[in-house]
Amino acid sequence: MKKLPQHLSQLMHQSGVLPELTERAELLLYLDKTVKAMLSGPVCAQLTVANFRQNTLIIETSTAVWAARLNFQKAHLLQQLQSEALPMLTAIEVKVNPSLIAREVKPNLPHRQISESTAAHLADLAETTGGSLGLKLKRLAALASRKGTENSN
Repeated sequence: MKKLPQHLSQLMHQSGVLPELTERAELLLYLDKTVKAMLSGPVCAQLTVANFRQNTLIIETSTAVWAARLNFQKAHLLQQLQSEALPMLTAIEVKVNPSLIAREVKPNLPHRQISESTAAHLADLAETTGGSLGLKLKRLAALASRKGTENSN
């Protein structure tokens, strides 16, 4: 006889490892938000709370420059965290994790579109140019006209 699948929320509240992991993840998320709220300026976008073990908060930054800047603020941050969120906190450790650079959100740039008049000029130029450049200009002009038809649908 097969067991019926359980809902994830039921699994998270049963005894075992999963509820402990859930609680730990929620604690780290709370600490991350709290630390970022306490810091000012662009440094808060360059860090993440990585762990909390043996009364030590481990914070990771993307570069050594941000780590040095955070180390200057470490004593003040420690006092604030002890008084507001973690009275058992004894130390803050700052580590450099270059893989955080890959996680940074890059802005979505809008796709540039070629206008109908530009496409017509490219097509005219392709007729007079010829060769491989002419073929590429024709494809570019055709791409502009295809985008126009996609947007109208």
